[in-house]
Amino acid sequence: MLAKLSTYSLLGIQAMPVEVEVDISPAAIPKILLVGLAEAAVKESTHRIERALVNSGYTRPFDRVVINLSPAELPKEAASFDLPIALGLLAASEQLQSDKFATYAAVGELALDGSLRTVKGALSIAIAAREQGRRGLLVPAANAQEAAVVEGIDIIPVGSLAEAVGFFSDQLPLEPVVFSWTDAMRQFAGYDIDYSDVKGQEMAKRAVTVAAAGCHHLLMLGSPGTGKTLLAQRLATILPDLSPAESLETTQIYSAVGRLPAGQSLLMQRPFRSPHHTVSEAGLVGGGSTPSPGEISLAHNGVLFLDELPEFNRRTLEVLRQPLESGNVTISRALASVTFPSNLMLIAALNPCPCGYRGDPRRNCNCNPMQIEKYIGKISGPLLDRIDIHLEVTPVPFRELSDQTNGTNSAQMRERVVAAREIQATRFAGDRQALNGRMTPRQIRKHCRLEADAEAMLKTAMDEMGLSARAHDKILRVSRTIADLALSENIKAEHLSEAINYRTLDRNYWQ
Repeated sequence: MLAKLSTYSLLGIQAMPVEVEVDISPAAIPKILLVGLAEAAVKESTHRIERALVNSGYTRPFDRVVINLSPAELPKEAASFDLPIALGLLAASEQLQSDKFATYAAVGELALDGSLRTVKGALSIAIAAREQGRRGLLVPAANAQEAAVVEGIDIIPVGSLAEAVGFFSDQLPLEPVVFSWTDAMRQFAGYDIDYSDVKGQEMAKRAVTVAAAGCHHLLMLGSPGTGKTLLAQRLATILPDLSPAESLETTQIYSAVGRLPAGQSLLMQRPFRSPHHTVSEAGLVGGGSTPSPGEISLAHNGVLFLDELPEFNRRTLEVLRQPLESGNVTISRALASVTFPSNLMLIAALNPCPCGYRGDPRRNCNCNPMQIEKYIGKISGPLLDRIDIHLEVTPVPFRELSDQTNGTNSAQMRERVVAAREIQATRFAGDRQALNGRMTPRQIRKHCRLEADAEAMLKTAMDEMGLSARAHDKILRVSRTIADLALSENIKAEHLSEAINYRTLDRNYWQ
Protein backbone atom coordinates (compact mmCIF):
# COMPACT_ATOMS: atom_id res chain seq x y z
CA MET A 1 0.00 0.00 0.00
CA LEU A 2 1.20 3.54 -0.75
CA ALA A 3 0.97 6.46 1.70
CA LYS A 4 1.81 10.14 1.08
CA LEU A 5 2.50 12.87 3.64
CA SER A 6 3.78 16.43 3.53
CA THR A 7 6.81 17.78 5.35
CA TYR A 8 9.57 20.37 4.83
CA SER A 9 13.35 20.56 4.45
CA LEU A 10 15.54 23.55 5.26
CA LEU A 11 17.69 25.13 2.56
CA GLY A 12 19.59 27.98 4.15
CA ILE A 13 16.97 29.73 6.28
CA GLN A 14 14.06 28.90 3.97
CA ALA A 15 11.89 25.77 4.17
CA MET A 16 11.20 23.81 0.99
CA PRO A 17 8.18 21.48 0.64
CA VAL A 18 8.94 17.75 0.60
CA GLU A 19 6.52 14.90 -0.10
CA VAL A 20 7.16 11.67 1.82
CA GLU A 21 6.01 8.59 -0.10
CA VAL A 22 6.03 5.23 1.66
CA ASP A 23 5.29 2.05 -0.29
CA ILE A 24 5.11 -1.42 1.33
CA SER A 25 5.04 -4.52 -0.87
CA PRO A 26 5.42 -8.27 -0.12
CA ALA A 27 8.99 -9.60 -0.16
CA ALA A 28 10.81 -12.72 0.99
CA ILE A 29 13.41 -10.69 2.91
CA PRO A 30 12.46 -7.53 4.84
CA LYS A 31 14.28 -4.49 3.50
CA ILE A 32 13.97 -0.71 3.78
CA LEU A 33 15.14 1.51 0.93
CA LEU A 34 15.37 5.27 1.45
CA VAL A 35 15.77 7.34 -1.73
CA GLY A 36 15.61 11.04 -2.59
CA LEU A 37 19.11 12.51 -2.00
CA ALA A 38 19.01 11.82 1.74
CA GLU A 39 22.11 12.68 3.75
CA ALA A 40 23.59 10.42 6.43
CA ALA A 41 21.41 11.77 9.26
CA VAL A 42 18.27 10.93 7.26
CA LYS A 43 19.47 7.50 6.14
CA GLU A 44 20.26 6.51 9.72
CA SER A 45 16.74 7.49 10.79
CA THR A 46 15.25 4.19 9.57
CA HIS A 47 16.78 2.31 12.53
CA ARG A 48 15.57 4.99 14.93
CA ILE A 49 12.07 4.97 13.46
CA GLU A 50 11.80 1.15 13.64
CA ARG A 51 12.55 1.09 17.36
CA ALA A 52 10.29 4.09 18.02
CA LEU A 53 7.40 2.26 16.33
CA VAL A 54 7.93 -0.93 18.33
CA ASN A 55 8.46 0.89 21.64
CA SER A 56 5.28 2.91 21.02
CA GLY A 57 3.23 -0.29 20.67
CA TYR A 58 2.97 -0.49 16.88
CA THR A 59 4.02 -3.27 14.52
CA ARG A 60 7.13 -2.86 12.42
CA PRO A 61 6.59 -3.72 8.74
CA PHE A 62 8.37 -6.95 7.74
CA ASP A 63 8.04 -6.52 3.99
CA ARG A 64 9.91 -4.53 1.37
CA VAL A 65 9.61 -0.82 2.20
CA VAL A 66 10.54 1.97 -0.21
CA ILE A 67 10.60 5.52 1.19
CA ASN A 68 10.89 8.32 -1.34
CA LEU A 69 11.58 11.95 -0.40
CA SER A 70 10.48 14.16 -3.26
CA PRO A 71 11.76 16.29 -4.98
CA ALA A 72 14.75 14.00 -5.50
CA GLU A 73 17.21 16.80 -6.41
CA LEU A 74 16.73 18.67 -3.10
CA PRO A 75 19.32 17.70 -0.44
CA LYS A 76 17.73 16.46 2.79
CA GLU A 77 19.93 16.39 5.83
CA ALA A 78 17.89 16.94 9.03
CA ALA A 79 16.29 14.47 11.42
CA SER A 80 12.95 16.28 11.11
CA PHE A 81 11.75 13.63 8.61
CA ASP A 82 11.41 11.01 11.38
CA LEU A 83 7.80 11.79 12.28
CA PRO A 84 6.34 11.94 8.73
CA ILE A 85 8.23 8.75 7.75
CA ALA A 86 6.92 6.93 10.84
CA LEU A 87 3.37 8.10 10.14
CA GLY A 88 3.77 7.00 6.53
CA LEU A 89 4.91 3.53 7.62
CA LEU A 90 1.85 3.20 9.86
CA ALA A 91 -0.48 4.38 7.09
CA ALA A 92 1.09 2.16 4.43
CA SER A 93 0.88 -0.86 6.76
CA GLU A 94 -2.80 -0.04 7.45
CA GLN A 95 -2.23 0.67 11.16
CA LEU A 96 -3.38 4.26 10.66
CA GLN A 97 -6.07 5.81 8.48
CA SER A 98 -6.65 9.55 8.26
CA ASP A 99 -8.20 12.20 6.02
CA LYS A 100 -5.94 14.85 7.54
CA PHE A 101 -2.79 13.91 5.61
CA ALA A 102 -3.90 16.17 2.74
CA THR A 103 -4.29 19.30 4.90
CA TYR A 104 -1.72 18.84 7.68
CA ALA A 105 2.08 18.59 7.49
CA ALA A 106 4.36 17.12 10.15
CA VAL A 107 7.97 17.53 11.31
CA GLY A 108 9.84 16.06 14.24
CA GLU A 109 12.79 13.94 15.34
CA LEU A 110 11.95 10.69 17.12
CA ALA A 111 13.69 9.26 20.14
CA LEU A 112 13.86 5.47 20.56
CA ASP A 113 10.98 5.57 23.05
CA GLY A 114 8.75 7.40 20.55
CA SER A 115 8.99 10.84 22.12
CA LEU A 116 9.64 13.88 19.91
CA ARG A 117 12.71 16.07 20.05
CA THR A 118 13.09 19.65 18.84
CA VAL A 119 13.94 20.46 15.24
CA LYS A 120 15.70 23.39 13.63
CA GLY A 121 13.81 25.92 11.56
CA ALA A 122 10.30 25.41 12.95
CA LEU A 123 9.49 29.06 12.23
CA SER A 124 10.59 28.83 8.58
CA ILE A 125 8.66 25.57 8.22
CA ALA A 126 5.49 27.17 9.60
CA ILE A 127 5.85 30.10 7.17
CA ALA A 128 6.28 27.72 4.22
CA ALA A 129 3.30 25.60 5.34
CA ARG A 130 1.08 28.67 5.51
CA GLU A 131 2.21 29.83 2.07
CA GLN A 132 1.35 26.38 0.70
CA GLY A 133 -2.16 26.68 2.07
CA ARG A 134 -1.85 24.00 4.75
CA ARG A 135 -4.50 24.01 7.42
CA GLY A 136 -2.10 22.98 10.15
CA LEU A 137 1.36 21.75 11.10
CA LEU A 138 2.35 19.14 13.69
CA VAL A 139 5.56 20.09 15.51
CA PRO A 140 7.34 18.86 18.65
CA ALA A 141 5.84 20.48 21.75
CA ALA A 142 9.13 22.30 22.44
CA ASN A 143 8.90 24.05 19.04
CA ALA A 144 5.21 24.93 19.28
CA GLN A 145 5.53 28.48 20.66
CA GLU A 146 8.15 29.34 18.06
CA ALA A 147 6.00 28.10 15.16
CA ALA A 148 2.81 29.63 16.59
CA VAL A 149 4.19 33.10 15.80
CA VAL A 150 3.00 32.54 12.23
CA GLU A 151 -0.63 33.58 11.78
CA GLY A 152 -3.10 31.81 9.52
CA ILE A 153 -2.11 28.22 10.31
CA ASP A 154 -2.89 25.86 13.22
CA ILE A 155 0.22 24.76 15.10
CA ILE A 156 -0.46 21.41 16.80
CA PRO A 157 2.01 20.49 19.58
CA VAL A 158 2.77 16.77 19.93
CA GLY A 159 5.04 15.17 22.49
CA SER A 160 5.27 11.66 21.03
CA LEU A 161 4.51 9.48 18.04
CA ALA A 162 1.44 8.10 19.85
CA GLU A 163 0.01 11.63 20.23
CA ALA A 164 0.55 12.33 16.53
CA VAL A 165 -1.21 9.07 15.63
CA GLY A 166 -4.06 9.94 18.00
CA PHE A 167 -4.49 13.33 16.35
CA PHE A 168 -4.49 12.00 12.79
CA SER A 169 -6.91 9.20 13.72
CA ASP A 170 -9.25 11.68 15.49
CA GLN A 171 -8.91 9.77 18.76
CA LEU A 172 -6.97 12.54 20.54
CA PRO A 173 -8.19 16.13 20.08
CA LEU A 174 -5.29 18.61 20.34
CA GLU A 175 -5.80 22.37 20.50
CA PRO A 176 -3.58 24.70 18.43
CA VAL A 177 -1.06 26.82 20.31
CA VAL A 178 -1.88 30.53 20.59
CA PHE A 179 0.88 33.15 20.47
CA SER A 180 0.66 36.46 22.36
CA TRP A 181 2.87 39.32 21.20
CA THR A 182 2.18 41.26 24.42
CA ASP A 183 3.31 38.36 26.62
CA ALA A 184 6.44 37.86 24.55
CA MET A 185 7.32 41.57 24.77
CA ARG A 186 6.82 41.57 28.54
CA GLN A 187 8.91 38.44 29.00
CA PHE A 188 11.79 38.89 26.58
CA ALA A 189 12.15 42.62 25.79
CA GLY A 190 14.34 45.00 27.79
CA TYR A 191 18.05 45.11 28.61
CA ASP A 192 20.06 44.67 31.79
CA ILE A 193 22.79 47.07 30.71
CA ASP A 194 22.72 50.84 30.27
CA TYR A 195 24.96 53.65 29.07
CA SER A 196 24.81 55.11 32.57
CA ASP A 197 27.32 52.36 33.43
CA VAL A 198 29.90 54.14 31.24
CA LYS A 199 31.66 56.88 33.21
CA GLY A 200 32.73 59.93 31.23
CA GLN A 201 33.07 59.48 27.46
CA GLU A 202 30.27 61.95 26.71
CA MET A 203 31.79 62.77 23.31
CA ALA A 204 31.96 59.07 22.51
CA LYS A 205 28.31 58.69 23.55
CA ARG A 206 27.46 61.52 21.17
CA ALA A 207 29.18 59.70 18.29
CA VAL A 208 27.39 56.46 19.22
CA THR A 209 24.06 58.33 19.20
CA VAL A 210 24.78 59.66 15.71
CA ALA A 211 25.73 56.15 14.52
CA ALA A 212 22.55 54.63 15.96
CA ALA A 213 20.29 57.39 14.62
CA GLY A 214 21.35 56.90 11.01
CA CYS A 215 22.51 53.26 11.11
CA HIS A 216 26.12 54.25 10.40
CA HIS A 217 29.07 51.91 10.82
CA LEU A 218 31.45 53.00 13.60
CA LEU A 219 35.15 52.47 14.27
CA MET A 220 36.58 53.24 17.72
CA LEU A 221 40.31 53.67 18.28
CA GLY A 222 41.84 54.06 21.73
CA SER A 223 44.14 52.67 24.40
CA PRO A 224 43.16 49.55 26.36
CA GLY A 225 40.62 50.25 29.12
CA THR A 226 39.12 53.42 27.66
CA GLY A 227 35.63 51.91 27.38
CA LYS A 228 35.39 50.87 23.73
CA THR A 229 33.84 47.49 24.51
CA LEU A 230 31.40 48.98 27.05
CA LEU A 231 30.23 51.51 24.47
CA ALA A 232 29.74 48.82 21.81
CA GLN A 233 27.93 46.34 24.07
CA ARG A 234 25.28 48.92 24.99
CA LEU A 235 24.54 50.12 21.47
CA ALA A 236 21.48 47.88 21.08
CA THR A 237 19.88 49.53 24.13
CA ILE A 238 19.44 52.83 22.27
CA LEU A 239 18.17 51.39 18.98
CA PRO A 240 14.40 51.37 18.32
CA ASP A 241 12.49 48.23 19.32
CA LEU A 242 12.37 45.47 16.74
CA SER A 243 9.23 45.75 14.65
CA PRO A 244 7.17 42.53 14.24
CA ALA A 245 8.58 42.05 10.73
CA GLU A 246 12.18 42.59 11.89
CA SER A 247 11.67 40.28 14.86
CA LEU A 248 10.30 37.58 12.56
CA GLU A 249 13.22 37.93 10.12
CA THR A 250 15.82 37.74 12.88
CA THR A 251 14.14 34.85 14.68
CA GLN A 252 13.93 32.92 11.42
CA ILE A 253 17.72 33.01 11.09
CA TYR A 254 18.33 31.89 14.68
CA SER A 255 15.68 29.19 14.37
CA ALA A 256 17.26 27.78 11.19
CA VAL A 257 20.65 27.33 12.89
CA GLY A 258 19.18 26.08 16.17
CA ARG A 259 20.32 29.06 18.25
CA LEU A 260 16.95 30.30 19.43
CA PRO A 261 16.99 30.23 23.28
CA ALA A 262 14.91 27.45 24.80
CA GLY A 263 11.36 28.51 25.66
CA GLN A 264 11.61 31.73 23.62
CA SER A 265 9.24 32.14 20.68
CA LEU A 266 10.62 35.39 19.23
CA LEU A 267 13.76 37.48 19.58
CA MET A 268 12.66 40.76 21.10
CA GLN A 269 16.14 42.23 21.60
CA ARG A 270 18.35 43.35 18.76
CA PRO A 271 21.15 40.82 18.19
CA PHE A 272 24.65 41.64 19.39
CA ARG A 273 27.35 39.41 17.91
CA SER A 274 31.00 39.61 18.90
CA PRO A 275 33.01 36.87 17.14
CA HIS A 276 36.57 36.09 18.23
CA HIS A 277 39.32 37.34 15.93
CA THR A 278 40.18 33.75 14.93
CA VAL A 279 36.82 33.38 13.14
CA SER A 280 37.04 31.93 9.62
CA GLU A 281 35.60 33.43 6.44
CA ALA A 282 32.79 30.87 6.46
CA GLY A 283 32.11 31.56 10.13
CA LEU A 284 31.85 35.29 9.46
CA VAL A 285 29.80 35.46 6.25
CA GLY A 286 28.35 31.93 6.10
CA GLY A 287 29.22 28.82 4.14
CA GLY A 288 29.41 25.06 4.27
CA SER A 289 28.55 22.39 1.69
CA THR A 290 24.92 23.18 2.44
CA PRO A 291 25.10 26.97 3.03
CA SER A 292 24.31 28.15 6.54
CA PRO A 293 24.31 31.72 7.94
CA GLY A 294 27.44 33.29 9.41
CA GLU A 295 27.96 35.97 12.06
CA ILE A 296 26.93 38.83 9.77
CA SER A 297 23.53 37.21 9.22
CA LEU A 298 23.16 36.38 12.91
CA ALA A 299 23.68 40.12 13.49
CA HIS A 300 20.88 41.00 11.01
CA ASN A 301 18.83 43.95 12.35
CA GLY A 302 21.37 44.27 15.16
CA VAL A 303 25.05 44.93 15.88
CA LEU A 304 28.21 43.14 14.76
CA PHE A 305 31.13 44.04 17.05
CA LEU A 306 34.67 43.26 15.87
CA ASP A 307 37.01 43.86 18.79
CA GLU A 308 40.77 44.05 18.20
CA LEU A 309 40.12 44.58 14.49
CA PRO A 310 43.77 44.29 13.26
CA GLU A 311 44.03 40.85 14.88
CA PHE A 312 41.48 39.45 12.41
CA ASN A 313 42.82 37.77 9.31
CA ARG A 314 42.95 40.43 6.60
CA ARG A 315 41.36 38.12 4.04
CA THR A 316 38.52 37.42 6.47
CA LEU A 317 37.88 41.14 6.91
CA GLU A 318 37.86 41.74 3.16
CA VAL A 319 34.83 39.48 2.67
CA LEU A 320 32.83 42.05 4.68
CA ARG A 321 33.11 44.68 1.97
CA GLN A 322 30.26 43.55 -0.27
CA PRO A 323 27.74 42.65 2.50
CA LEU A 324 28.28 46.04 4.20
CA GLU A 325 27.28 47.78 0.97
CA SER A 326 24.41 45.55 -0.17
CA GLY A 327 22.87 44.38 3.13
CA ASN A 328 22.89 40.73 2.07
CA VAL A 329 25.34 37.97 1.21
CA THR A 330 24.98 35.23 -1.40
CA ILE A 331 26.67 31.87 -0.82
CA SER A 332 27.01 29.76 -3.97
CA ARG A 333 27.71 26.02 -3.91
CA ALA A 334 27.43 23.24 -6.50
CA LEU A 335 24.01 22.12 -5.25
CA ALA A 336 22.50 25.47 -4.27
CA SER A 337 22.90 29.23 -4.12
CA VAL A 338 21.44 30.89 -1.03
CA THR A 339 21.10 34.57 -0.10
CA PHE A 340 21.15 35.55 3.58
CA PRO A 341 20.18 38.99 4.92
CA SER A 342 22.84 41.08 6.67
CA ASN A 343 21.40 44.52 7.43
CA LEU A 344 23.54 45.35 10.43
CA MET A 345 25.53 48.03 12.18
CA LEU A 346 29.24 47.29 12.20
CA ILE A 347 31.13 48.45 15.29
CA ALA A 348 34.88 47.91 15.21
CA ALA A 349 37.45 48.63 17.92
CA LEU A 350 41.24 48.67 17.82
CA ASN A 351 44.25 49.95 19.65
CA PRO A 352 46.40 52.66 18.03
CA CYS A 353 49.49 50.41 17.99
CA PRO A 354 50.59 46.86 19.00
CA CYS A 355 51.35 47.88 22.61
CA GLY A 356 48.15 49.94 22.71
CA TYR A 357 49.49 53.17 24.20
CA ARG A 358 50.36 55.38 21.24
CA GLY A 359 49.17 58.88 22.10
CA ASP A 360 48.26 57.93 25.70
CA PRO A 361 49.36 60.77 28.02
CA ARG A 362 49.87 58.37 30.96
CA ARG A 363 51.92 55.61 29.32
CA ASN A 364 54.86 55.49 26.94
CA CYS A 365 54.52 53.71 23.60
CA ASN A 366 57.27 51.15 22.91
CA CYS A 367 56.43 50.55 19.25
CA ASN A 368 58.60 51.72 16.38
CA PRO A 369 57.07 53.27 13.23
CA MET A 370 57.46 50.07 11.23
CA GLN A 371 55.54 48.03 13.84
CA ILE A 372 52.77 50.64 13.94
CA GLU A 373 52.53 50.76 10.14
CA LYS A 374 52.36 46.97 9.92
CA TYR A 375 49.70 46.79 12.65
CA ILE A 376 47.43 49.50 11.23
CA GLY A 377 48.08 48.32 7.66
CA LYS A 378 46.14 45.11 8.34
CA ILE A 379 43.00 47.17 7.76
CA SER A 380 42.58 47.94 4.09
CA GLY A 381 41.59 51.33 2.75
CA PRO A 382 38.47 50.02 0.95
CA LEU A 383 37.16 48.49 4.18
CA LEU A 384 37.92 51.67 6.12
CA ASP A 385 36.10 53.68 3.46
CA ARG A 386 32.92 51.72 4.19
CA ILE A 387 32.93 52.74 7.87
CA ASP A 388 31.09 56.04 8.26
CA ILE A 389 32.31 57.28 11.66
CA HIS A 390 35.86 57.08 13.02
CA LEU A 391 36.04 57.87 16.72
CA GLU A 392 39.08 58.33 18.93
CA VAL A 393 38.25 57.19 22.47
CA THR A 394 40.50 58.93 24.99
CA PRO A 395 41.32 57.72 28.55
CA VAL A 396 38.87 58.81 31.25
CA PRO A 397 40.43 61.02 33.98
CA PHE A 398 40.08 59.95 37.64
CA ARG A 399 37.82 62.90 38.41
CA GLU A 400 35.15 61.58 36.01
CA LEU A 401 35.59 57.96 37.12
CA SER A 402 35.03 58.86 40.78
CA ASP A 403 32.12 61.20 40.06
CA GLN A 404 28.90 59.79 41.57
CA THR A 405 26.65 61.66 39.17
CA ASN A 406 25.28 59.58 36.32
CA GLY A 407 26.13 60.62 32.80
CA THR A 408 23.89 60.32 29.78
CA ASN A 409 21.86 57.13 30.04
CA SER A 410 20.38 54.84 27.38
CA ALA A 411 16.84 56.23 27.73
CA GLN A 412 18.00 59.78 26.95
CA MET A 413 20.10 58.64 23.99
CA ARG A 414 17.33 56.38 22.71
CA GLU A 415 14.81 59.22 22.78
CA ARG A 416 16.98 61.25 20.43
CA VAL A 417 17.64 58.23 18.19
CA VAL A 418 13.94 57.39 17.88
CA ALA A 419 13.08 61.02 17.04
CA ALA A 420 15.71 61.05 14.27
CA ARG A 421 14.50 57.68 12.94
CA GLU A 422 10.93 59.03 12.74
CA ILE A 423 12.16 61.94 10.63
CA GLN A 424 13.88 59.47 8.29
CA ALA A 425 10.76 57.29 8.10
CA THR A 426 8.80 60.34 6.90
CA ARG A 427 11.56 61.35 4.49
CA PHE A 428 11.79 57.93 2.85
CA ALA A 429 8.01 57.34 2.73
CA GLY A 430 7.88 54.56 5.31
CA ASP A 431 10.52 52.26 3.78
CA ARG A 432 11.95 50.73 6.97
CA GLN A 433 15.21 49.79 5.25
CA ALA A 434 15.81 53.33 3.98
CA LEU A 435 17.91 55.12 6.60
CA ASN A 436 20.47 57.88 6.25
CA GLY A 437 23.33 55.39 6.44
CA ARG A 438 21.88 53.46 3.49
CA MET A 439 20.96 56.33 1.18
CA THR A 440 21.64 55.76 -2.50
CA PRO A 441 23.62 58.36 -4.50
CA ARG A 442 20.36 59.66 -5.94
CA GLN A 443 18.86 60.05 -2.46
CA ILE A 444 22.02 61.81 -1.27
CA ARG A 445 21.71 64.38 -4.04
CA LYS A 446 18.07 64.92 -3.17
CA HIS A 447 18.21 65.06 0.64
CA CYS A 448 21.75 66.30 1.41
CA ARG A 449 21.93 69.67 -0.22
CA LEU A 450 24.44 71.97 1.46
CA GLU A 451 24.41 75.67 2.15
CA ALA A 452 27.17 77.68 0.43
CA ASP A 453 29.51 77.90 3.44
CA ALA A 454 29.07 74.20 4.18
CA GLU A 455 29.87 73.28 0.57
CA ALA A 456 33.11 75.28 0.71
CA MET A 457 34.03 73.57 3.97
CA LEU A 458 33.49 70.12 2.41
CA LYS A 459 35.64 71.00 -0.62
CA THR A 460 38.49 72.10 1.65
CA ALA A 461 38.24 68.91 3.72
CA MET A 462 38.27 66.72 0.62
CA ASP A 463 41.43 68.43 -0.68
CA GLU A 464 43.30 68.38 2.64
CA MET A 465 42.38 64.84 3.71
CA GLY A 466 42.45 63.23 0.29
CA LEU A 467 39.09 61.54 0.80
CA SER A 468 37.54 59.23 -1.78
CA ALA A 469 34.16 59.73 -3.46
CA ARG A 470 32.75 57.08 -1.11
CA ALA A 471 34.07 58.99 1.93
CA HIS A 472 32.48 62.15 0.48
CA ASP A 473 29.10 60.40 0.42
CA LYS A 474 29.65 59.03 3.92
CA ILE A 475 30.25 62.55 5.25
CA LEU A 476 27.04 63.76 3.65
CA ARG A 477 25.06 60.85 5.10
CA VAL A 478 26.45 61.46 8.60
CA SER A 479 25.83 65.22 8.38
CA ARG A 480 22.23 64.52 7.34
CA THR A 481 21.83 62.40 10.50
CA ILE A 482 23.39 65.11 12.68
CA ALA A 483 20.95 67.63 11.22
CA ASP A 484 18.05 65.25 11.95
CA LEU A 485 19.20 64.94 15.58
CA ALA A 486 19.19 68.74 15.76
CA LEU A 487 15.69 68.73 14.19
CA SER A 488 17.06 70.85 11.36
CA GLU A 489 15.68 70.59 7.85
CA ASN A 490 18.87 71.88 6.23
CA ILE A 491 22.47 70.71 6.67
CA LYS A 492 24.34 73.60 8.24
CA ALA A 493 28.06 74.24 8.54
CA GLU A 494 28.18 73.02 12.16
CA HIS A 495 26.53 69.74 11.17
CA LEU A 496 29.01 69.19 8.36
CA SER A 497 31.93 70.15 10.60
CA GLU A 498 31.03 67.46 13.12
CA ALA A 499 30.68 64.88 10.33
CA ILE A 500 34.10 65.80 8.93
CA ASN A 501 35.64 65.43 12.38
CA TYR A 502 34.41 61.83 12.39
CA ARG A 503 36.74 61.14 9.42
CA THR A 504 39.95 62.60 10.86
CA LEU A 505 41.43 59.18 11.59
CA ASP A 506 41.87 58.86 7.82
CA ARG A 507 44.52 61.53 8.06
CA ASN A 508 45.98 60.87 11.50
CA TYR A 509 46.61 57.13 11.32
CA TRP A 510 46.29 55.81 7.77
CA GLN A 511 48.08 58.40 5.67
